[in-house]
Amino acid sequence: MTITCGIDWAEDHHDVALVDEVGKLVAKRRITDDLEGFRQLLAMLAEAGDSAEAPIPVAVETARGLMFACLRATGRRVYSINPMAVARYRERHRSARAKSDHADAMTLANILRTDAEVHRPLPADSELVQAIAVLARAQQDAVWNRAQLINQLRSHLKQYYPAALVAFAVRGVGLDAREARTVLAVAPEPAAAARLTRAQLRAALRRSGRQRNIEVWVERLRTVFTGDYLHQPPLVEQAMGRQTLALVAQLDAACRAADDLAEAAAEAFAEHPDAEILGSFPGIGPLTGARVLAEIGDDRTRFADARALKAYAGSAPVTIASGKSHIVRHRRVKNQRLAAAGYVWIFGALPSPRVKAEYDRRRGLGDRHTAAMRNVFNRLLGCLFHCLQTGQRFDPDKAFPGTTPAPVALAA
Repeated sequence: MTITCGIDWAEDHHDVALVDEVGKLVAKRRITDDLEGFRQLLAMLAEAGDSAEAPIPVAVETARGLMFACLRATGRRVYSINPMAVARYRERHRSARAKSDHADAMTLANILRTDAEVHRPLPADSELVQAIAVLARAQQDAVWNRAQLINQLRSHLKQYYPAALVAFAVRGVGLDAREARTVLAVAPEPAAAARLTRAQLRAALRRSGRQRNIEVWVERLRTVFTGDYLHQPPLVEQAMGRQTLALVAQLDAACRAADDLAEAAAEAFAEHPDAEILGSFPGIGPLTGARVLAEIGDDRTRFADARALKAYAGSAPVTIASGKSHIVRHRRVKNQRLAAAGYVWIFGALPSPRVKAEYDRRRGLGDRHTAAMRNVFNRLLGCLFHCLQTGQRFDPDKAFPGTTPAPVALAA
């Protein structure tokens, strides 16, 4: 008898359902999200015939938390089913829109019973890759949070402190720069900035870590801060200054978190055996490599072929053909983190002559910048899949056999 298991996830408890090969309910139970609940789940599976040689597969909607980490450690196949897909399966069995946790657990179990081959189990990634994924995703979240805080701070300063925007509108120095954060912490209001002496500005810049062109910066900041600008009423300006201090404190924490996590992710990535192969690709440094490896993992059986990896990353197009209609468009349902890492990867790879030649070729065919970047990403993903499967390093001559790099102009 073939048994499948479905678990409906909740914050503090989970509903478990076991069904046989004809869809008949074998056992059901509500377990708590703790060690005792995990023991009860293993006991249920053992009573249904679970063994190390033939473990019962499990379907869940959300594979997160300690319960499911321990469940994956048992070596069984765990399937994470998209909640939208579960909703469509639920409609196959009942026309009423009734919903219950037990019914959802049975629906998940029946999905494995009928369509397990069209769903992919969670990859059997190594512990090191799982650690890299935690660090790389946390660092990416910190970067996104930092960008959001920069936008909030810029919008806020525009309301009462235009001098700060002018002062730090320098290439390579933005509101997230240490100089900007240090000066804004000292002078969160235009009046306070105008009162800063050269000695105070010099001390603030040195505290921020700047070592070069300090006197040039001091004179520039003095000129900007003592200029004529529109002002809010004094009390309003003071209140907005307090808000600036709060935003700068949050931005400080986000910047430190992004830097610390980037260092930790790079160190963990360097320890992985695939780091050498990933690092041989143009545009992939330690941090980008950690982000890419975190999303594709090191389970070689996860993707059946390169096309599956490209679809997962969103670089492969989607074809919609019905009757006389034939539309090809870019893929929207994808791993957003891998797609974001891919854009950074290709942007860093453009200085490579072969990659730049391929990019120019795509532009010459009529692609816009984003489409050309996506096509190059699609090409390099196929190369990455091949290199990881065969253990080879990246070879630009094999990756772009028909592409000739543009000649480099030599100075006379």
